[in-house]
Amino acid sequence: MTSIVSSAEQKKLMAFASGLALGAGTILRSGFHKRLAVTYKGRINPVTDLDLKSERHIVNAIRRRYPDHDILAEEGSRGGDRSEFRWIIDPLDGTVNYAHGFPVYCVSIGLEYRGKVLLGVVYDPERNELFHAIAKRGAFMDRDRIYVSSERRLERALLATGFAYDIATARKNNLGLFARMAKRAQGVRRPGSAAIDICWLASGRVDGFWELKLHPWDTAAAVLVLIEAGGRATRINGSEYSIFDPDMLASNGHLHRVMSHVLNGR
Repeated sequence: MTSIVSSAEQKKLMAFASGLALGAGTILRSGFHKRLAVTYKGRINPVTDLDLKSERHIVNAIRRRYPDHDILAEEGSRGGDRSEFRWIIDPLDGTVNYAHGFPVYCVSIGLEYRGKVLLGVVYDPERNELFHAIAKRGAFMDRDRIYVSSERRLERALLATGFAYDIATARKNNLGLFARMAKRAQGVRRPGSAAIDICWLASGRVDGFWELKLHPWDTAAAVLVLIEAGGRATRINGSEYSIFDPDMLASNGHLHRVMSHVLNGR
């Protein structure tokens, strides 16, 4: 592999990642509304047997195809720490929804090259929508190019957010920020999957998003889709965002300043 990933190789990697997401999505869809084996990583943080099955499907395929690539996955799969490539995987984003039969969940697969996200794929099995992007090549849902909305007025904006699993015990729990924003925006939704929230922002279905206590597997793929769709992502305090930062403010760009002012109490 050369020091620059060629266009041809990027297409191969995207085809591979898309196939992984579709395959994992088929696994999840086959188990949806069926009896699940559920364990808990915390008081309200579940893991189903389908989370694990989906992750095994993705990780095993990567290890066969790209045995030298590193892996970071939500349910604990790891592989290597010396490659220029690292796959960042959420095999089931929206596990609480999934466990309850609430049809908002997805598979998220991002690929870093030299510390920067090169491509991202988010697959929503219930709507059969595949969001995907390669850096500097635009964002797509299936075959259609997508763009963020053009909304400029917060009082006409529909926003999305979420709450961390430690909401009942943590002092910093997003409830205060939610109250502030609910008073200013046209509406605030809480679908329960950060990756879907961000992809819906990228496709113009919502106009802004914020959340605390995120993880890299929640955002690696979706943030690239958002940026390639013309959106903007920072930390809530306005500083530069990294997928390894715990909080995010994302918008269509037009609403970023006013959302920041509201969230920061200005």
